[in-house]
Parts: sequence; C-alpha cells; structure tokens
Amino acid sequence: MSNQSKFHFPSTILFVLAAGLLLSTCSTSEPPQAVVEVNAPVSPTAGIDNLVRQAESSFGSQASLLFIQAAEQYLEEGLLVEASDALSQIEDIDSLRSSLQLRIALAQARIAESNGEIPAALRWLTGSLTTEVNPGSTNGAAFYSYLGRLYLQAGEPVNAFLTQAEVAPNFENDFESDVFDQIWVALEEINERQLQALANDAPSYEVRGWIELARVYRNSEFSIRSQLDALAQWQRVWSSHSAANHLPRALAELESIWDSRPRHIALLLPTQQQSGATIQEGFFSAYYASLSTTREVPQISVYDSSSTESVFELYDEAVAQGADLVIGPLNKELVNQYTERSRLSVPTLALNYVDDPAVLPTNLFQFGLAPEDEIKQLASLAWNAGHRNVAVFTPESADYMRLQNEFSQTWQNLGGQVVSTTTFNDTTDYSDTVKRLMAVDSSESRAARILDLLPRNSIEFVPRRRQDIDFIFLIANPRQGRLIKPTLAFYFAENVPVYSLPSIYEGTVNQNEDRDLNGIWFADAPWVLQENDELKNQVRENLRPTSGQLQRLRALGVDSFRLYARLSQLAAGNVNRIPGATGQLSISEDGRIQRQLNIARFVNGEARQQLTPTTASD
Repeated sequence: MSNQSKFHFPSTILFVLAAGLLLSTCSTSEPPQAVVEVNAPVSPTAGIDNLVRQAESSFGSQASLLFIQAAEQYLEEGLLVEASDALSQIEDIDSLRSSLQLRIALAQARIAESNGEIPAALRWLTGSLTTEVNPGSTNGAAFYSYLGRLYLQAGEPVNAFLTQAEVAPNFENDFESDVFDQIWVALEEINERQLQALANDAPSYEVRGWIELARVYRNSEFSIRSQLDALAQWQRVWSSHSAANHLPRALAELESIWDSRPRHIALLLPTQQQSGATIQEGFFSAYYASLSTTREVPQISVYDSSSTESVFELYDEAVAQGADLVIGPLNKELVNQYTERSRLSVPTLALNYVDDPAVLPTNLFQFGLAPEDEIKQLASLAWNAGHRNVAVFTPESADYMRLQNEFSQTWQNLGGQVVSTTTFNDTTDYSDTVKRLMAVDSSESRAARILDLLPRNSIEFVPRRRQDIDFIFLIANPRQGRLIKPTLAFYFAENVPVYSLPSIYEGTVNQNEDRDLNGIWFADAPWVLQENDELKNQVRENLRPTSGQLQRLRALGVDSFRLYARLSQLAAGNVNRIPGATGQLSISEDGRIQRQLNIARFVNGEARQQLTPTTASD
C-alpha cells in the first residue's frame, strides 16, 4: 500500500487557470472576454472511489474499515467487480475485530450470491470470520436473516430453520425483524418426515415450540377457522415462547383473512356432464367435511353451464344474487370469454385456462389439471437424477403432439437433448414403433445389407439399440403402458428409466396387471396416491367408485372448495404453498394456481410413493 500523498486538481480549477493564462497573452486593447466555468461530468461512484483512495493511503484497521465501506457501497450500486477488488486489498483479516470480519463475510457472500454461487456464499457465512457473531447486534440480525435465506436457496430448510430458531428470542421485541417470517418459511419447506426427526432431537424449548406450532397448523390445514383455534391454544400452552406474542406474519394475518372470506359462492359447472358432476361431488364432499368442524361455511349456489353459450349470462346472474366468489366454469371456450372484460365483478376461480395469458382481467384466478405442471416436474425429476438425453414416445394426435413439444421444449430449456422422437397409434403390438424409437430397426437394416454381401453362414447377428438414451418420456394410458414397457425390455431397453404422466395409472391397486408397468416413474395427485386420506376414504364409502381421470377431477372439486378462503392469502404472498388433494398448491404472479404433485414408481405391481429416483429400489 503506497504512503505517497496524491493531489488532484478539480477540473473546474484547471479550466479557470488555463483561461487566465490565455487572457494574459492577449492584447490589452481587446475587450475582456467572459470566462465560462464548465463542470466536467462527475462519476456516479466518485464518492466511493474516494473512499478507496483514502483506504490506500491509510494503515491498519482504519484502511480495512474504509475498504469495507467502499465494498458495501459498491454492492449497493451493483458493482460486483469493484466490490471484490476493494475487499481483496484488505490485509491481515484475522487480526481485525469480529464486527469487521462479519462485514467482510457478509459482503463476500453477497458477491457470491449475485454470481449464482450459493455454496460459496454459505462457506463465507459459516467460516472462521463469523464465529463470534452477536445475535443481538444490528449486523448479527442481518447475518442470521441472510444465512437462513441462503440455506433456503440451497434447498436446506432444516438448516435454515435451526440457524434462526435458536436466536429468535433475541428479536422477539423487534417487530421490524423478518427472522420470525423466515423461520416460518423454512418450516413450510420441511416435510413431515424431516419434521418428525427434528421433533425427536429438538435441542431446546425454543426449537420444540416452533415444531409444535408447525404441527398444530398442519393438523388443521384445510380449515382456517380450525387453525385459528389451534393457534390460540398453542399460544396458551407455549406462553413463554418467543413467537407467542410475535407470530410470523402469515399466521398473524389469518384472522383478517378469515374475516374477509367469501360468504356466498356461485359454482358454475356442466352438471349434466360426467366431468362437471364429478367435480361437483368433490366440491360438496369438502364442503360437508368443513361443515362437520365449523358451522361457518359459505352459502353455495350451483349454476348448470352444460348448454350455456355465454358465461356472463350465468356470471352476472350469480353476482346479482349476491355471490362474492365465482368458481368455474370448466369449459375452455367459456373461460376464454372472461378476457372480454378488463375486470371481473368479484374474485373468480376458473377451472380451466385462457388461451392468451397476456389478456387477463383483474380478479381472475385459473386452476385446473394442467399437464404443463406435470411435465415441468417430471423434467426436473429426470434432470436431477443426472439424465441428459431423452427419447420421447407419445400417441399420434394433435393434443399429444402439443404435449410432446411442451416436454421437448422444457427439457431443452434445462440443457438436455431430445435424441429420438416417435409416435404410436393405438394397437396391440408396439414392436415396430419401439424398434424405431430405440433405432433397433436401423441395426437390423445394417445387418440385412451385410447379409446381402456376405455368406449367411459366416455371420451371427445380434441387433442392438442406440446407446445415447438416458431415459424415455412416455405418454400412455395403463393398457398401452402394459404393452409398451415389456416391449421396451424385449428390445434391450429394460434398464432404461421410463418417466410418464399421471395417465399411466388407473388410480386403483391392480398388482397382477400393473406388474408390466414396473419401474415406470410418474407424478400424480396426492388424492390418487394416498390411501390414508380421511376425506378420500369417506368419499369412497359414500359415492360411486371412480378411477383414473375421474379421481383427479374429484380432487379438483375438493381443492376448488378448500381454496375459497385461501385465494387472498396466496395472492398476498402470506404463504408460499398450501397442501391440496391435487398437489401442493402455489400461485404465480398472473393468478395461475400451480400444482406440485407427488412422485411414485411402480414396484411389484403397485404405485409406491418415492422421494427421488436416487432413493428408489425394487
């Protein structure tokens, strides 16, 4: 570091000096010329650059402090390189006081995060520079809040929770702190298995209290009224807990969400059609389940949309009769008519999607069994399992070609390659199409050409499939799948993983026939896969049996009721997701309800829920 002082004349002074010298050489008989002072443009980071210069001419901790201040200000301006350069000039970091070491770690972590290097950011925040963080200090609060957020970004909600739960009591009187909100976000990300493990090993009263809070909330997750009662009971039992008087915002606002819930729902469905009647069954099953726990249920008015040509004939009638929430319709053409208005009169949950997402009226939410949700999840599942090259195998029709293109585009956006694409017609023999998919037919053609040239008794031919396929993406119904999967095995693809849409599963246990589906991975609604769902068991006892797509439509009806009081909660961002019969439900910025389905795999003829492909075993 240089000790030499540096002097810089401002540009305006240099200009005036130059002008004076010029005037002194001119004739005195000339009239005096006005001198105009010109201000040179000032760099937006001039003040920060000056801090760096001061640091370069300073020593010891004073120089370090100035470099840290400069780096922090560079970061505020989004100048990562300059911030990194300033930090790199700090000498003897280990000798600095802990508060300065913490600021260095925070700044370095911000740089790493901005560069998409989350593991590196975590290393900065969990290294030797942060061993003496004071949770009660301003920087300490920033540290724990930031560390928890990074753990969440890294997909480590348990660490995010534990990191912040132990220090939460330091912030219970600081209602501006977001630590409590981040603890709750982390708890929402923790699955039941992880939560149980945490409960078994909870190290403190504080951690146990948070776990119990999550449990009572989840036990009543289908009813806000029941959740409010459970929260009040938790506050009485855990009165000394930091969250007793400082609930996370998502919980503290439940009361106002419940008070502003819709009181009159209009249900627009094609009740004369099987699909509409099935959704209605699910809707009223959830309605009566809610009625059994609380009398505070909304009024329901049903409007049959089976033969209507204008959605607004029913919609305007429903609103005129007092509906403050409309659910439906199901028909896509009717849903598209919503875009004819810039604003809908009341919040509206359509059970399908508009064709043009760029033209959406205010107050419109969209919810349905969109295969795009399933495709996106299956592609991510395959990618995270390490697969990169896919063969796509789908029925030959316009609708299935659209799904084929959707998957191919999703896979390529992840960075994968589609190395083979084949379509099939409904048949009882898929040999030719499977051979084409796996390029076995090309192998046989090459062999035939060789046999034409050489004596047949001198060649032993064993056909081969192409070797660049990591997995197969299959769209098929159960009957087709039971024929296709063994055919794949026959043509040397027995060990190639197969991923499929929910259509591959009928939704009922059929071990004898479904053994031919063994090994296939798919994503499906929790309602279809879970046998211990209390409402599902009640429905199965009291209503006509259904399978396959009708089960999923019934689940759609269940969720369309359960969402009625939650739409404002989701839209306001008070919760990231809520559990549903059709999947974990979240919402996009344009009001589209998105589903995260459960993962399953056929093992010994049964669809068994799994975590990831890396945890599967036969």
